[in-house]
Amino acid sequence: MEYKPYVPGGVSELLDFLAHLRLSSPTFKDETGYLRQMNIDTTFFSLNEGLLVLRKKLGEERYTTLRALSDKMRALFKSDPDDKTGDTHAGRMLAHEMEDILRSVGKRTTAK
Repeated sequence: MEYKPYVPGGVSELLDFLAHLRLSSPTFKDETGYLRQMNIDTTFFSLNEGLLVLRKKLGEERYTTLRALSDKMRALFKSDPDDKTGDTHAGRMLAHEMEDILRSVGKRTTAK
């Protein structure tokens, strides 16, 4: 069976995915053996595709900001695969920053 990466389809799903991302960083390897193909590439594919799905809802400025944070976070995780230099922690802080931006979108849409 071919591995098909999960793509978050809503703001709440992206928030959940970012929580998963923080917990499984920096390598994103599945310890259970069920998702052997899961890695940094498939994880950031999922994140970026989820952002793309929500691009219209996010607005161009937020989308661009979130995508830049995603790219920076990926680079930090790749540079610290053993979680020893502090880059993994910095990447996790970017995930928190992304969550704050996404929560502001959720608040904006529920306030209407």
